[in-house]
Amino acid sequence: MDRIEAMRAFITVVTEGSFTRAADRLGMSPQLVSKYVSRLEEQLGARLLNRTTRKVHLTEAGDRYALRVQQVLDDIDDMDSQLNDLQQDARGQLRISAPVSFATLHLAPLICHFQRAHPAVSIDLQLNDRKVDIVEEGFDIALRIGHLKSSSMIAKLITPVRLVMCASPVYLAQHGMPSTLDELKNHRYLRYSYMEDNASFPAHEWLRTTGHEPRGDMVSNNGEVLLKAAIEGAGIIIQPTFICGAAIAEGKLRVILPEYEPDAMGLYAVYAHRKLLASKVRCFIDFMTKYFGTQPNWDNFDLEARQRP
Repeated sequence: MDRIEAMRAFITVVTEGSFTRAADRLGMSPQLVSKYVSRLEEQLGARLLNRTTRKVHLTEAGDRYALRVQQVLDDIDDMDSQLNDLQQDARGQLRISAPVSFATLHLAPLICHFQRAHPAVSIDLQLNDRKVDIVEEGFDIALRIGHLKSSSMIAKLITPVRLVMCASPVYLAQHGMPSTLDELKNHRYLRYSYMEDNASFPAHEWLRTTGHEPRGDMVSNNGEVLLKAAIEGAGIIIQPTFICGAAIAEGKLRVILPEYEPDAMGLYAVYAHRKLLASKVRCFIDFMTKYFGTQPNWDNFDLEARQRP
């Protein structure tokens, strides 16, 4: 027996004053309403109603029970209403985990635009380059960059992420612009340390497939530090264009061997469940997808470089 349905049948009998009128209101037969109430009394071990041919009367136990049951049913209805609001309208706190460099360079404007469109959503943004456990750490969404492996999580591709190899004009003037893959072995490299143990971000793995083992003349776990070092002429970097695209567009870096550009990775929104997805999560994912598009603005360096005199 559905305990909640039995409680609703009991309260409806009390408010309507008869099994027949209660049955009409609930859209069921008087026999089923009576059955619900009888089984509820059996479970409680107490008589709740005294029945006569014309009317029902609450017993002392029934009177006390009716007050508590009404409160329980009101709480359930209120909870259902709140959950329906969450599903229909984007509201509540949205907890996001994101990579450090991507977030610092690109997420603040997006989040500001999103909250203007959805003012009832508050944002808790946590930056970390490690792979967080979404469920254990209580995140709604984790943004990840790479070629994602299969998992129990749901991953939605937001936008492509290109990798390019580049160096500063100063460095290339001193060491020469490589024109073939074989010439790369004579150069200095600035390496992103997470590439060592993160197969989802395999930029230097690509270089190894060309037959060259890059030297780690400088290693850092932060792409923006490597970018600044490359601009200063410290060596060659292989970085996502969301980090180095602006420097290329400004002429601070030059792309090396563009014909050997690695396959694009992706920016993914990773979340735990596809069914009954909270509106705040669905709205944020849809907003990101439209905001960045299939040609994100950090890849505009190709056009800008061509337009530079």
